[in-house]
Amino acid sequence: MSLDSVLTIARSGLAAVQRELAQASQNIANAETPGYTRKAVPQQSLTVGDSPAGLRSGEAQRSVDTALLARLDASRAAAAGATLREQILQGVEQAHGAAGETIADGLSDLRSAFLALQAAPADAGKQRTAAAAAATVAARLNGVSDAIGAARQQAQDSIVAEVAKANAALHDIADLTTRLKAGGTGDAAALEDQRDQAIATLSEVMDVQAVRRDGGDLLLVARGGIVLPLEAKRDVLATAPATVAPDAYCGAGGTLPGVTLNGLDITGQLLGGRLGESLALRDRTLPRYQAEADVLAGNLAARMDGEGLTLFTDADGSSVPDPTQPYAGSSQVGFAGRIRVNPAVDGNPALLRDGTHAVLASPSGATDFTPNPSGGPAGFTTLIDRVLGFSLGAEAASGQPWTAIAGSGLGPDGGLASPFAAPATLADYAGQMVAAQVGDRASATAAKEQAAALGTTLEGRFAQQSGVDTDAEMASIVALQNAYAANARVLGTVQTLWETLMGAVR
Repeated sequence: MSLDSVLTIARSGLAAVQRELAQASQNIANAETPGYTRKAVPQQSLTVGDSPAGLRSGEAQRSVDTALLARLDASRAAAAGATLREQILQGVEQAHGAAGETIADGLSDLRSAFLALQAAPADAGKQRTAAAAAATVAARLNGVSDAIGAARQQAQDSIVAEVAKANAALHDIADLTTRLKAGGTGDAAALEDQRDQAIATLSEVMDVQAVRRDGGDLLLVARGGIVLPLEAKRDVLATAPATVAPDAYCGAGGTLPGVTLNGLDITGQLLGGRLGESLALRDRTLPRYQAEADVLAGNLAARMDGEGLTLFTDADGSSVPDPTQPYAGSSQVGFAGRIRVNPAVDGNPALLRDGTHAVLASPSGATDFTPNPSGGPAGFTTLIDRVLGFSLGAEAASGQPWTAIAGSGLGPDGGLASPFAAPATLADYAGQMVAAQVGDRASATAAKEQAAALGTTLEGRFAQQSGVDTDAEMASIVALQNAYAANARVLGTVQTLWETLMGAVR
């Protein structure tokens, strides 16, 4: 081997060590940078014929398990969606109140007030107490309805915000992919880190799977099979702001905007992440809540009215919904937010004893009832007995059950159903409704905690495999410094040999 070859090998060794030292220093400097992965400089030995010819350093490479990265992105989508669901449902849970303050508790208090009035029907104080108990039930229904409406509007606003975030992330991913495919536009490994961060951001908006291809290309597939086009300068997703009312819905004939992809409606296909969860809350969960509160309020007013006491009315002070009619498109929609105590009863609580109107017997309803006339018996309890025995019970008359409380055909488009079988009595229905709606928030919290725990585990595994271990990098720097010194000594020896050779020639 010639001295020139030895010099070339030693120089390439020094250059390789310098590259690796620079990379190790960069790894340490970026150890705490979010999304940064450890980079290594690949080295390739060169030969000429059968003789070694030094080293060639390649571009810095990442060591990333793409399957692990995909699971990490999926956990981000699950955690983000569950967190948003928990946050939005908390307002509804708070409106239901603590134990002793729910709608079911209010109905129990109303029964207790009528029982007290049954023992002293002429007692004006007990009449006012019963009227106040009825007002409390109406107020609690109003409060829950308002909270559901506010939560649904929050979900709608979230849809608009998340679509904007998704478009921004897609712009970044598209730009970075273009640069990676072009090559020679910067540190490819660093660009891949940035793209993974953008995908992570998008994963919180919607559940997506990134399929990495040769040459820096990328295919993004959203859960539900939607392929997301990568457009660096154009928004591919679109929606619009809207004000949400109890009768508003998304779909054919509805007034709420969907989410489109290049003009094609994909609302029903979007799942996971904050966007998918916002759509589920706006279009399914919260409309169901509203319908359940509405049918409870409607049946409460109708069952009282059916026995001869118009205790509750709509906002106009007179009309009472017919809960035997299909929910969608009826006056039941939004009734929980409008229900109030009949102004006539509020002004004359004695009507709680006497009744507000006569009832004619029907084969499927209550028996005959004639109100207590002016100057009638002070101890009149017929109406109170009917309220306690029938309005707040399971039957309209002995042996004649009330029309079942609707458990399906709910929502403003009639396409929703309750997750529980509707009980026969109002109090039992209210209890199941409250338990189901409050339970959804508890389930969201559990899902959030589970997703967060999984995410933490995956983050740890990813950091262990692809993150920067500063101790290992420092040890590598020490070894590289030793290698540098060895190559320097080779250069020094070669220089001495050259000088000796030149001296001999002279």
